[in-house]
Amino acid sequence: MKSVTDRYNKVKEEHHHLMNPASEEKFWQTEAASLRQQLQYLQECHRQLMGEELSGLGIKELQNLENQLEMSLKGVRMKKDQILTNEIKELRQKGNLIHQENVELYRKMDQIQKENAELQKKVYEARSTNEENVASNPSYMVRNGYDLHAPISLQLSQPQPQYSEPSAKAMKLGYSLKLIIYQVYNCTFNFI
Repeated sequence: MKSVTDRYNKVKEEHHHLMNPASEEKFWQTEAASLRQQLQYLQECHRQLMGEELSGLGIKELQNLENQLEMSLKGVRMKKDQILTNEIKELRQKGNLIHQENVELYRKMDQIQKENAELQKKVYEARSTNEENVASNPSYMVRNGYDLHAPISLQLSQPQPQYSEPSAKAMKLGYSLKLIIYQVYNCTFNFI
């Protein structure tokens, strides 16, 4: 194709000086015929490479065609092998990276498990120490009803206003409560 454009440029320069329309037309006709002939030759070669229209070829031509096909096939195989080799190298590199990441993750997991075991040991020791303290001082233990080890927040508050006249029922309950406390108190001393 490059030779065609080179010829065109050369002839164009030569004909540019003449500027004869008839010679320019003849040039284009010759050029078109040459391009048709090249196209026909390339199509014929393509069909022969595809294994078509081989009946008109002799032994020598068939041998040349076979050599061309073998060289083309060799080039295709070399390119394919090169691509596969590159892909294998890339996959090995990725495999090595994944292996290194896996080793690092196992290392981190092992470290976390050791830290977790250490923390569990400390929590167990703290609970057993706390339970020993609770067992030795039961009178000071206040429970909130939810978590035995949760801290309880105590705050001072403003005194609530007292009613000036207690109701008769409240007075009766207060009297009954004092009577019960008195009886329990006397019973404990009677047993001693």
